[in-house]
Amino acid sequence: MQRYFRPIVQTDAARPADALPLAGGWAWFAAAEELFRDAPPRLLPAGALPEEARAALAGPRPALAGLTMDRPRIMGILNVTPDSFSDGGRFDAPAAALAHGRALAEAADILDIGGESTRPGAREVPVDEEIARTAPVIAALRKAGVTVPISIDTRKAAVAGAALAAGADMVNDVAAFTHDPALAEVAARAEAPVCLMHAQGDPETMQNDPHYDNVLLDVYDFLAQRIAAAEAAGIPRARIVADPGIGFGKTVAHNLALLRGLSLFHGLGCPVLLGASRKRFIGALGHEPQADRRGPGSVAVALAGIAQGVQILRVHDVAETRQAMRLDGALKGYGVAE
Repeated sequence: MQRYFRPIVQTDAARPADALPLAGGWAWFAAAEELFRDAPPRLLPAGALPEEARAALAGPRPALAGLTMDRPRIMGILNVTPDSFSDGGRFDAPAAALAHGRALAEAADILDIGGESTRPGAREVPVDEEIARTAPVIAALRKAGVTVPISIDTRKAAVAGAALAAGADMVNDVAAFTHDPALAEVAARAEAPVCLMHAQGDPETMQNDPHYDNVLLDVYDFLAQRIAAAEAAGIPRARIVADPGIGFGKTVAHNLALLRGLSLFHGLGCPVLLGASRKRFIGALGHEPQADRRGPGSVAVALAGIAQGVQILRVHDVAETRQAMRLDGALKGYGVAE
């Protein structure tokens, strides 16, 4: 029977002597919930965890694209598309994309640039068109002196290759190399960090009645399998980030279950990325139908992620998230980059 271990994460200054650090970061845990598919969960003291699980949960994460993972990092979203769900069309013109990217870079630790909308119902963009949207913007940002790491948000090998050649540092694939397996080879050859995300189905169909046996454990198993596939393709775990894919083939209930159980994903031995910004479930729970007015709810979810040790927050509202993190960090004792 497979066992899963979800650390009960805390950040209080009154830390027991036998508590373990969470992923070498700002949080700690003295107990974990042992989860099973066919049996009730139970609580274990951290010292009773199997050695392999304890090492995966407590071990420090290596730096990623030059960024240490010992404090939360902000990934700013730059959509150079005409149809993204929250800001489609605002930054698809080159001048607007460059201006917004430079503004985001003032408060973000990393930029994530995408040329294909992955909103529910979105159709696939041809490769040449996606390259034309993204690579010139990346090159222009580098020419303008932007030095923060840049991630290319794509499912396609050719798009990632063009972006890396233009100055990108990282590949963020919402399909975890299942849409275009050649993307793994491109990332491995470039020695680029990758983010592997869970999605149930393609963007065009993913919200058509999504179903799971156990959403938390199903997503965990998928990510474990895709991480193993990436390692087999020559990408070491030290260059892999895991993303549970909030909103990608999930109902509101699924999203809430994943958010409540986020700390489970530290057991993968990788940094965890949370991309919940402005998502539809925030609008549903926060009573805000307009996506670009969901900033407060997005910040609330981001801080909940930090409380569970999430290392990377992918957000639209970068300055607002940074301000909230400064206050949260002052209270909880983790450093926030200026």
